[in-house]
Amino acid sequence: MSPAAGSGKKHSESGTARLLGSGASGILELFTFHPVDTVAKRLMSNTEKIFGNGQPLSQSMGKLNQVIFRDAATKPTMSKYLSLFPGLGYAAGYKVSQRIYKFGGQPVARDFLERHYGQSFTRAFGERNGKAMMHATAGSLIGIGEVALLPLDVLKIKRQTNPDAFRGRGLFKIVADEGMALYRGAGWTVLRNAPGSFALFGGSAFTKEFVFGLEDYNKATFIQNFFASIGGAVASLTVSAPMDVIKTRIQARSFDNPESGMTIIRKMVQQEGMTAFFKGLTPKILVVGPKLVFGFTLAQWFIPTFDRMLKGSKAQQ
Repeated sequence: MSPAAGSGKKHSESGTARLLGSGASGILELFTFHPVDTVAKRLMSNTEKIFGNGQPLSQSMGKLNQVIFRDAATKPTMSKYLSLFPGLGYAAGYKVSQRIYKFGGQPVARDFLERHYGQSFTRAFGERNGKAMMHATAGSLIGIGEVALLPLDVLKIKRQTNPDAFRGRGLFKIVADEGMALYRGAGWTVLRNAPGSFALFGGSAFTKEFVFGLEDYNKATFIQNFFASIGGAVASLTVSAPMDVIKTRIQARSFDNPESGMTIIRKMVQQEGMTAFFKGLTPKILVVGPKLVFGFTLAQWFIPTFDRMLKGSKAQQ
């Protein structure tokens, strides 16, 4: 079942199948796209201008190489590639948990809204708009709750952008030392996730509803899912980009040298200009297409496959 399933009575895969399917999809997505995520995070946490200021292109490219590859900037190609996998353990914990929570939780939140507030959505927005708005609202609620996974995201980002913060300290030592500091940036995360998840699930639902005229979103073809996912994801990334940059910079700083979100905003406007709020957006958008098609397709294949396997196993018992 897709993260944006349609309304109405239909076959529903078991919770176990959703858990296994979304988890497997998250693992494969992680290993395929973690390097691109590292590049985007390093670009967003960089506070210096890479291009412009009258410097030659060769110098700008040198700066870009240094920002992306850090200590591996002068090493061979394979070493550069491997340097884009820092924090893989934290990323695995975060990505798999996030995929299970988001893709499995949004249908639960949507079903709750449909049971208790379905008529209110219909009266307020109409039948078709109401269904799409319900998907978007459910996604937004799940996005807000995603703040519970923030410590894993913080550790992943620090490993990607500020590995010195880990020197001489293991995971349990960091958790014991930092405690609630691992939730630094929680408010900015909520401000990013609420509109971002609304746009993600809402954009996908509106595309399926009004572009493709689907009544049951689960019956979307591969091409329809492709365009619906791209539309929703690009809208989500664009809407949430400014908050994402702020959140990343808060989380990327050393544990012993925190900086408030408002201070970061003031420095960004003064030193880098308004375009700083959209740093890293281009590489993220460029990977949205293959990333979402990859993850979405695998999730939709894995979940019913696991469901059939589990039901077949029960039938044989």
